Amino acid sequence: MEILQLDVSGRPQAWISPKEAAILYATDGIAWTLGNPFITFRGGIQRASGRQSRIDLHPIVAVRGAIPSRAWRQVPALTNLKLFARDRYLCAYCGQQFHVEDLTREHIVPTSRGGEDTWMNCITACRSCNGRKGNRLPEEAHMTLLYLPYVPSLHEDMILRGRRILADQMEFLLASVPRTSRLHG
Repeated sequence: MEILQLDVSGRPQAWISPKEAAILYATDGIAWTLGNPFITFRGGIQRASGRQSRIDLHPIVAVRGAIPSRAWRQVPALTNLKLFARDRYLCAYCGQQFHVEDLTREHIVPTSRGGEDTWMNCITACRSCNGRKGNRLPEEAHMTLLYLPYVPSLHEDMILRGRRILADQMEFLLASVPRTSRLHG
């Protein structure tokens, strides 16, 4: 299970391991947390007190100091898995839901005709529909898009990365996702 790392203003930065989070806790690098602790690390016994040290990790941590936020300023990386998740594993032409292995990245304007490999030119299609459309525009193939592409926000991108997300983390991320997003569906 990973921990959602934020900057002090609450912008998502990364998914980090519990070990990375424990180091931040131990070095006083955590500004604030959200959610109930879900992992406890136990350390050595203190000589003076006889107590065992422990660190309770929260599912969401805000890190002190300035963190370069390249992800905040740029378009999220386009991968097939994130594209399929954005489109809810639905073919944009026939509307049926498929398993990942039966889906393809479909370019609305084919790359051979000048189309770019971007979020706004890519949709999810089943192998059959992708083959039927071929190297044509949808209207040339007499095929209609059932939904339009869009560029995911940073919060959506954190969800689309396909990790197991705890309820506290999902609630936090979805609170900043536009209501029109397919992720609310």
